[in-house]
Order: sequence, then C-alpha cells, then structure tokens
Amino acid sequence: MTIMEQVNNDIKEAMKAKQQDRLDALRMLKAEFIKNNTASKPTDELSVTVAHVKRLQDSLEMYQAQTEAHDKILKELEVVKVYLPKALEESEVVAMINDIKGKGAKDMGAIMKELQPQIKGRFDGKRASDLVKASI
Repeated sequence: MTIMEQVNNDIKEAMKAKQQDRLDALRMLKAEFIKNNTASKPTDELSVTVAHVKRLQDSLEMYQAQTEAHDKILKELEVVKVYLPKALEESEVVAMINDIKGKGAKDMGAIMKELQPQIKGRFDGKRASDLVKASI
C-alpha cells in the first residue's frame, strides 16, 4: 500500500471518528501529494512526506512555545510523522558510513552519494554530513 493510499484510508477513519485535528493534518498531506502529482517533475511520495515534515518543523521555530499555533503544528507533526520510515540511530549511520568507506569510497562526495538514499527520511542529512566529515 502506498503512502497516498494509507493517507486516504486514514482520512476516512478520522472522519468517522470525528477527529478534526487529525483530519486537517491528513488533508494537508494529501494536498501536498496532489500538488506533487500535477507538478512538471513529480517526486516520490516519501520525498513529499519528508519535505512536508521539514516545513512543519521549520514552522515550529517561528512560533513561541505554548501558543495555539505552535501546539497545532506539533499535533500535525505527530500525525504526519507516522508515514515516515523508522528513524535510524546515530550509531547505525556511523556503521553505514564505515561500510561505504570499506568499499573504497574515500572522499565526502562519494560517501554522501551512496549514503543519502539509505538514510532518506530516516536520519537528518545535515547531521549525516557532519558524521561523514568527522570520519574522514
């Protein structure tokens, strides 16, 4: 089942259960999928979900904690994060970096090129970049 299909099913369940906050968050994610599908260069559903979560996290920084807008974004983040793959631990990423280096990749670009698809949506890219720099 694709992420879009799962979101559609969850929208139906949220409507039946009258969970308005959850329903609003799911509809926003579905709108992102629709916008992506009509784009000139659509991307995969995971990329859309990751980008939406990143935008929500960036939005959190604009609002003070304990305000209504901040709390609403937190609730939306909780709903949307369910569709991301299981997060990786830092030690797992370090092990991946060491495996890639063991295969002969020497410079940062080669390591990141191979590492990025493995961690997409599961670990912060900036933090992974820092770990690669530290290992070189």
